[in-house]
Amino acid sequence: MARMKPRNALYAQSGGVTAVINASACGVIETARRHKNKIAKVLAGRDGIIGALTEDLIDTSRESASAIRALRHTPGGAFGSARYKLKGLEEGRAQYERLIEVFQAHDIGYFFYNGGGDSQDTAYKVSQIGQKLGYPVVCIGIPKTVDNDLPITDNCPGFGSVAKYIATSIREAGFDVASMARTSTKVFVLEAMGRHAGWIAASGGLAADGPGDAPHIILFPEITFDEQAFLTRVDATVKRHGYCAIVVSEGLKNQDGKFVAEAGTRDAFGHAQLGGVAPVIAELVKQRLSYKYHWAVADYLQRSARHIASKTDVEQAYAVGKAAVQFALNGHNAVMPTIVRISSKPYKWKIGMAKLADVANVEKKMPRDYITADGFGITRKCRTYLEPLIKGEDFPPFRNGLPQYVKLKNVAVKKKLRTRFRP
Repeated sequence: MARMKPRNALYAQSGGVTAVINASACGVIETARRHKNKIAKVLAGRDGIIGALTEDLIDTSRESASAIRALRHTPGGAFGSARYKLKGLEEGRAQYERLIEVFQAHDIGYFFYNGGGDSQDTAYKVSQIGQKLGYPVVCIGIPKTVDNDLPITDNCPGFGSVAKYIATSIREAGFDVASMARTSTKVFVLEAMGRHAGWIAASGGLAADGPGDAPHIILFPEITFDEQAFLTRVDATVKRHGYCAIVVSEGLKNQDGKFVAEAGTRDAFGHAQLGGVAPVIAELVKQRLSYKYHWAVADYLQRSARHIASKTDVEQAYAVGKAAVQFALNGHNAVMPTIVRISSKPYKWKIGMAKLADVANVEKKMPRDYITADGFGITRKCRTYLEPLIKGEDFPPFRNGLPQYVKLKNVAVKKKLRTRFRP
């Protein structure tokens, strides 16, 4: 029986990047290189799915083993990412047909898509259209989102490091504000990412070892903002402890169900763009309570802080990249590696598998019993869930006092198609 010729794989990064998405890329590429009899090369889409549509592909085989290994400790998206959502199978048929055309031209038999819920939906649709067009492609989703809102998987790679950053930041800021509160700032507001799910904001609660520790208040998207109850709690906290430290999720909603910080515009995925909730909350405190305040927006810093990444997060990000290749080579299709929690104390986990059809566009919010009855803090159950995810340090190499990261050559693959495509 003739031996099948090895085919190429396409890897692409999608959406907002994280401190550990490159660790997943490292897992994919290193694992594929160990199976050259089945995967000839790993190509990467430059700027994610846009690179696949425009036939702007990167040849990762041109990178040294040491450069690929360094991806494990490098933040950002090494091949570029994009917020670009493909349309439905019927209305967006031209997009999917173009993907298959590019796959055929470059003998791509495997597609690894590293992203959140929208990305898992795309990977699932590509697996469907490939079958319909007579060019089946093995499509494996790789979980990634700092929002921690993918279903089925216990947690999402990227989240643990953001959680560690937010908890560390509010703890350190708490010490700062407490030391100046008598004569200066009495209220500090830290804004965390999280449009619909409050996982990142909740992680700030890990910083508090006792009742008087920062943060004193957490504002979640899952809990409707009660202005008067909030102001009463802030005032009482300042009078009791001398200051009040607050973590607020960007997705905080008012009584009308609208984002407190909605800017009135939409991003590429159709999501409402938020204009910054921390200054809104801080100004409310000033107007109603007359306390001096400061606010900060963690923004990109929280998702790019590789220098303080969670070791657990790094290991899991690499593991799902490795598992994606193994799943593909073992004949699985339209699936996603998941993280399965075996126990919390001691923390043990393993890799599981979910169908992309069950993952796509499903959002996992915080359970109500993870939030205290008053809506301003996290419960012991939530702390038990969160604590293992931020544990361990995995420092990048440092030189002259600064972390050293890799920049790949990202050599382009020669285009083979005459037609050009504008996404």
